[in-house]
Amino acid sequence: MEKLIVIDGNSILNRAFYGIMGSKMLQTADGTYTNAVYGFLNILFKIIDDENPEYLVVAFDVKAPTKRHEMYADYKGTRKGMPDELAAQMPLIKKVLEAMHIKIIEKPGFEADDILGTLSRFGEKQGLKVILLTGDRDSFQLATNQTIIRIPRTKQGKTETEDFDEAKILETYGVMPKQLIEVKGLQGDTSDNIPGVPGIGEKTALNLIKQYHSIDELYEKLEKGEANLKGKQKENIENNKEMAMLSRKLGTIDLDSPIEKNLEEFKVESWDKPAVLELFKQLRFKRFIERFALENTQNQTQKKIEDLFKLEQITPQKLIEKLKNQHEMNYFFETQKDENALIMKKKITKINVYLKEEKKVYGANFDGEVLKEIFENEEILKCGYQIKDDYILLKQAGIKPKNMMFDSKIAMYLLNSGTNMYALEEIAKQYLNLDLEDYMPHETKENVQTSFFDVEEFPQEEIDYKYPMYSYMIGETKPILEDELKKVNELALFYEIEMPSAEVLAEMKFAGVFVDKTDIEKMSCDLKKQIQTLSQEIYELAGEEFNINSPKQLGEILFEKLELPFKKKNKSGYSTDVDTLEKLRNAHPMIEKVLEYRQVSKLNSTFVEGMLPYINPKTNRVHTTFHQTVAATGRLSSTEPNLQNIPTRTEIRKTNPKIVQTRNRKNFSRCGLFAN
Repeated sequence: MEKLIVIDGNSILNRAFYGIMGSKMLQTADGTYTNAVYGFLNILFKIIDDENPEYLVVAFDVKAPTKRHEMYADYKGTRKGMPDELAAQMPLIKKVLEAMHIKIIEKPGFEADDILGTLSRFGEKQGLKVILLTGDRDSFQLATNQTIIRIPRTKQGKTETEDFDEAKILETYGVMPKQLIEVKGLQGDTSDNIPGVPGIGEKTALNLIKQYHSIDELYEKLEKGEANLKGKQKENIENNKEMAMLSRKLGTIDLDSPIEKNLEEFKVESWDKPAVLELFKQLRFKRFIERFALENTQNQTQKKIEDLFKLEQITPQKLIEKLKNQHEMNYFFETQKDENALIMKKKITKINVYLKEEKKVYGANFDGEVLKEIFENEEILKCGYQIKDDYILLKQAGIKPKNMMFDSKIAMYLLNSGTNMYALEEIAKQYLNLDLEDYMPHETKENVQTSFFDVEEFPQEEIDYKYPMYSYMIGETKPILEDELKKVNELALFYEIEMPSAEVLAEMKFAGVFVDKTDIEKMSCDLKKQIQTLSQEIYELAGEEFNINSPKQLGEILFEKLELPFKKKNKSGYSTDVDTLEKLRNAHPMIEKVLEYRQVSKLNSTFVEGMLPYINPKTNRVHTTFHQTVAATGRLSSTEPNLQNIPTRTEIRKTNPKIVQTRNRKNFSRCGLFAN
């Protein structure tokens, strides 16, 4: 069966925009943001690869009042305007789609949803399988056996797609797709400012439609006295019939909007390659240029690299000869996973060294025995990136590194601690006007499965130039960063405090903190007994058993059954946060028990059982990472696990002589990091 794909342009562009934020906000040379366009195209190319459709349309909203605004002036009245950075990209994506000969449809007075609805029914009549690509679940009402709604969903931190046809809607919601319109009439929609009936949420609305099939039948039964409704719910439904009918109209997608429906114009055609190439150049989408072979870039890339530096692969022995008389070494390691490694679970496989005087990068396979001489030579200044990690990797390889005294990331952090843009690529862009992407020829792998919204990583072959480029960037930016630090009076801070601290923090991670696993497990057992005792005491005070960890159930016990004051409702029920419970501390003896239950539960789950996965079975220690470049205030932060967050007055932090590493005490004290 031939396929028609209709894409909800606004929905997917919006999702793409927020999918690549922060330091990954892509820009053109003149500063125009392109992250939404880039993400949109990744998604477009993925669905074309997956489905190979014969017909393709992209629908967009028009910035103008719709027929729904005529029915209800406050329709979408609570929505914030589109961010300027996103609005500027709307004409860009349309230009690209036009150059690709992809049909764009937009109609004043109608929304993209209406275009999706109209084209889905048109496609069905033409005997096509229809796929509607959107992030808006309002489109579920359009699902049939022939029309599929493809929705992105996040699962285990990864965004994938989920297809909904008529059967899937029935299985998920217990009603037919068209009945979801009835559900919306009762429930309303806060995102579109559709009012619905006060006090009716999704669960209640679904149950009512399952029982009465439609809003009309619900009111018919209500007027005859045959509806099984009572109390406030009945009153709200009786008093808001007009609002329910209006909300249903507002939530109904038009299946016959007055748009052009010419199947020939929806055909997937060849691109206007010169026009697409020109646009991709303007937008700096070099990966796409290379992926679709819009021009031969391999030779150009090679020449660009050669204009910067020569690259030569040599043996570790020859690398030593090159470095023996050097006073400075700009290097970058290549690594691979190694589950047998002691601390970091990876090992060094290659080293790239940039010699500035020669304008040359030497690459060599890593041999710890051979390169030990260089890294333990304190006469050679080692300049790298995230050298704290390198320090540990070298120690794992049997090398005690010396004079690891320049870290580009730490230098950048001191110059601008208010941002997180410390990546080497960002440093090179700012100080060398060099964009790594300009030098990376990417080849598409065949038959690679990527997630629907994996816009940050595109399937590509590993490029030999990347890591040599990193060593080049480190060497070229070092004097510039030193000058910048000198200008702001922070060069001494960098060399006398931050860099020695990096070595100390690496030693601290390598040494680790001893954890008595037996004690931890015993403590967990004791805490679980406390939790069980507290639970029973809470049940007795409440007069029934319930899920203490459920704010909804706890709220119902406190504010409906026990009728305690200070009740405050949110979308999911009554608020039972710490502030609320603190106000109620003297109102009922159960509150004290609940607060204690929460404290003991958190202690067990986060700081006791939560510690166990981090105990290294080879060392019986936890090897936490102390970060120098995270907090804008300059303080250290600790992760995996967060040892700074363990409550002080607990058995977990008791002094243990096995923790103290006396050989490092002098260094730890010098940096203000040692505490006994």
